[in-house]
Amino acid sequence: MITVDDVKGACSRIAPYVRRTTITRNHTLSEKLGTNLYLKLELFQKTGSFKPRGAFNKMLRHRDEARERGVVAVSGGNFAQGVAYAGRILGVRTRIIMPQYTPENYIEATRSYGAQIELVPDVQTAFHTAEQYHRQGWSYCHPYDDPEVMEGYGTIGLEIVEDVPELSDVIISVGGGGLMSGITVAVKGLRPAVRVWTVETEGADAMGRALQAGQVVQIQPTSLAKTLGAPDVSADALRIAQQHVRQHVIVTDREAYEAQKFLLERAKVLTELAASCTLAAAEKLQEHFSADNHVVLVLCGGNVSLDTLAGYRCHFQGG
Repeated sequence: MITVDDVKGACSRIAPYVRRTTITRNHTLSEKLGTNLYLKLELFQKTGSFKPRGAFNKMLRHRDEARERGVVAVSGGNFAQGVAYAGRILGVRTRIIMPQYTPENYIEATRSYGAQIELVPDVQTAFHTAEQYHRQGWSYCHPYDDPEVMEGYGTIGLEIVEDVPELSDVIISVGGGGLMSGITVAVKGLRPAVRVWTVETEGADAMGRALQAGQVVQIQPTSLAKTLGAPDVSADALRIAQQHVRQHVIVTDREAYEAQKFLLERAKVLTELAASCTLAAAEKLQEHFSADNHVVLVLCGGNVSLDTLAGYRCHFQGG
């Protein structure tokens, strides 16, 4: 598994290529939850999510090989854009395998960064197809089950610790577990007393089911939080969660949507459900926080189209 020193190395490596995103204390949410509540605005990272951190770290570690062979990756949206953007900046040919149900705004954004796109029926087929390309000679960049990708994601944790010295808690959403793993290793490596809380939505609960079973399990994602829709979590992510996570929370799509609305209307930020679910989790965990705590929500992405928002409103409010 990765270490905090690995994350520090990634931080130096990718610093010229990624943004150090803002972290801000939100007065309204602090009052609402009776604590000091901060938003880590990673949705303002280039491409709209945290994914370039991992993509750049992976490619920079193997830059010559990546340029020679090209990089293939699987994604339903955010990792696709991260890999495509990193490839454009570093001069690496990229091919992204995407499920057919990927929202059009993700496809167009990925294509705009210069990636070749191949659509397949579902995420399981996407991973199988990417492995075939890997056997044909392409370098393979896994979206979450890759230590070098995790290292890049973990740089968010270094920034959180530096920017909130009084940090007591951090809440992180889980897809395949790469983001949670990197941030947890960084934060716990520097501040062992910090409590880590994790969250998924119903129907995208690969970590929840793995924790319950004590082993990695395969799921068929059904949640509206598409960017949490990994078919499983990595074995390393499960071990990190078992060792370091205080509590894993499952919220409904509706709870994530209500949190999304609140963040848009009161904090003036538009997040994905994969990010707003951290606020839904904080509300469920409110009894664990006091006025002396300093709680950070990682808002990991904001790639939401107007059509998607309208669809959520129709789904939850009847039009």
